[in-house]
Amino acid sequence: MAHYQAMRRIRRVALALIGTAGLAGACTSLQQLVALRNVAFDLAGVGGGRLAGVDLSQVASWSGLSALDLGRITVAIARKDLPLDLDLTVRAENPAENKVTATMLRLAWSLYLDDKETISGAVDSAIAMPPGQPTTFPVRVHLNLIQFFDGPAQDLVGIALALAGRNRDPTKISLRAIPTIDTPFGPMSYPSPITILSRTVGGSAPR
Repeated sequence: MAHYQAMRRIRRVALALIGTAGLAGACTSLQQLVALRNVAFDLAGVGGGRLAGVDLSQVASWSGLSALDLGRITVAIARKDLPLDLDLTVRAENPAENKVTATMLRLAWSLYLDDKETISGAVDSAIAMPPGQPTTFPVRVHLNLIQFFDGPAQDLVGIALALAGRNRDPTKISLRAIPTIDTPFGPMSYPSPITILSRTVGGSAPR
């Protein structure tokens, strides 16, 4: 519903452009706006998991942590600063039938973990999305896990491993974001946030 309402407002903006600028240029702007409407965003992968400096890529459970790893995590929890770093890979696909390259200039996002709002950030590089050619780009996440989840050290490690896709406990990751796109009349942002990415991770750890 939010996405539908946002697109209705974008159409009204585009129609206003037709009344205030040259018809040819305004129609080009309208094509740019409508092109992004049908771009499908998805989570292509999660990687780069590090918890308090501990590389999670080779860890499948609490028992897989070394004594040194456990020491680092325990100290971090005692300091109430348990940094988790993740690299999300976002895949955007502009359908071939759009016929117009959609260029995104900025993506302001808020990260939700199991529907809980955590941190916000932005991708500030221009990304061209040609019709029919899937495009990927990174969203790098850094947060203090202990600010948003509580429990004993083993539970916190389990949450981190699930977010990194390293154990079998599924965790929902979503981004609510405001894309800003390029048009002949300058950058234009969606009038309200939309959920462009929602995926459950976890369950892919090796046996």
